[in-house]
Amino acid sequence: MENICQSCGMPMGKDSDFGTNADGSKNQEYCQFCYQNGKFTDEGITLEQKIAKNIAIAAKMGMPADEAKKMAKEVLPKLKRWRGGK
Repeated sequence: MENICQSCGMPMGKDSDFGTNADGSKNQEYCQFCYQNGKFTDEGITLEQKIAKNIAIAAKMGMPADEAKKMAKEVLPKLKRWRGGK
């Protein structure tokens, strides 16, 4: 089964998709866009801001905005980074 980033929901199927820990090893929970060198690339972002960011990225990739919004609002709150209202 393919991993998904526990911050943004991106599928992570190949080695280059995975983020990196502080020691340079691959992080199995977060993607390269969300997590680099042991830190979140968007540290301090709120769940609502992350949802808006994901909607904008999906729209640039050609997904209809209403579909992107529905998906982001359903998926992101269930991911490890966002559970518990962080």
